[in-house]
Amino acid sequence: MTDGTREDTEPTAARSWMEILLTRKMLACVFLGFTSGLPLYVLVSLVPAWLRSEEVDLGTIGLFALVQLPYTWKFVWSPLMDRYKLPFLGRRRGWALLMQVVLLIAIGALGHFDPTTSLQTIVALVFVVALFSASQDIVIDAYRRELLADDELGTGTSIFVNAYRISGLVPGSLALILAEFQPWPLVFWITGGFMLIGIVTTLCIREMSDDALAPHSLREAVVEPFIEFFSRDGGVNAGFAILAFLFLYKLGDNMATALATPFYLDMGYSLAEIGTVAKVAGLWASIAGGVLGGIIMLKVSINRALWLFGFVQLGTILPFVWLSQAGHSLTGLFVVVSGEYLGVGLGAIALTAFMARETSRAFTATQFALFTSLLAVPRTFANASTGFIVNAVGWTQFFLICAMVAIPGMLLLFKVAPWSEKPAPAGPKLQSSGDDGGGAAAGNVTEIEQPAAPVTKNV
Repeated sequence: MTDGTREDTEPTAARSWMEILLTRKMLACVFLGFTSGLPLYVLVSLVPAWLRSEEVDLGTIGLFALVQLPYTWKFVWSPLMDRYKLPFLGRRRGWALLMQVVLLIAIGALGHFDPTTSLQTIVALVFVVALFSASQDIVIDAYRRELLADDELGTGTSIFVNAYRISGLVPGSLALILAEFQPWPLVFWITGGFMLIGIVTTLCIREMSDDALAPHSLREAVVEPFIEFFSRDGGVNAGFAILAFLFLYKLGDNMATALATPFYLDMGYSLAEIGTVAKVAGLWASIAGGVLGGIIMLKVSINRALWLFGFVQLGTILPFVWLSQAGHSLTGLFVVVSGEYLGVGLGAIALTAFMARETSRAFTATQFALFTSLLAVPRTFANASTGFIVNAVGWTQFFLICAMVAIPGMLLLFKVAPWSEKPAPAGPKLQSSGDDGGGAAAGNVTEIEQPAAPVTKNV
């Protein structure tokens, strides 16, 4: 592990990728990413398997998806987490610790109820898990933005996202294996116990938020994030261009993968072939894309990564046109799916880093929650519309449409992330010297650079 001094004084590009990965900042991203992903995978992997094993009907299990709405609406209460600070550990760590303790208890308690007699109680507990998981995401996203310097966002985001995905192995694999030999209450407590990783991390890392930048009133926490965002260089037009870009950048990608399994079935692949070829290809490629994206972004800026990875995203949609006409080909299926999800992983890393850069440090939780909630809209649009499009034009024309839909997002790069220009970070920028922010060492001196357009404070 590095000592932190070189880490802050030497530019990222001048250090090897191994030196960067072994810093305390990046280790914090690993553990926080893991603890952020775990509760979601409990909801989407472990709970449905448990309910089905207890002979709950599929219709009821499907309705459990509705209790995950907090992930879409988390921007509603995110201003509270910018405005108010709990009386322990600081603005970010205090909220994170509270969420993690509640999640550990709620996940562990789930297994003590019988789905055949206590379904309403289980619904309530699942909603608690979703609510506190979404709230944990708000504060961890904010902390990560405050922790990482601008040239570390790509690598830190890559590490965070991949740790997030890896956490799915606990509820999606380990817990299901344990359930063959152990009672469900013990399985849920063991799964919930993995939240201790986040709890210990939260207790060990150093608070990064600055009270001088925090909102001084609830009104300011709700209104000022929008005022700050739309009053930057370029004004309202630039703000709407960024929002349009966030909506469009991965829209073609989302459409192309929305009906992946029905497409494979229509092409004559069996369920076994889909499970052993397509799903494995998608998993390894999305993880590989995340890792590769982080390494590449050690050398290139966020702007250039958006361009490069955007072209990969667009280009890997087109092989589906070939696959839709090639007939049954397991090799072709593996190659095409691997390419598509490699693009998915690369694009996700660059876009998440871009969102972090465009987030003001004065309103980190609120603006980041708004951005991530906006990203859910194109996925919803894709899931709702693609079936009708396929029915109307067929699979080959559908994938051509997906490729064309990806073009407007690329064109917006000229406005929001030009290749030859690196825009100034949003809001006040924190420059730290000494400790790298990953531990509790004292002596860190923080300087505050005022933004070009200062944020007004309404007490």
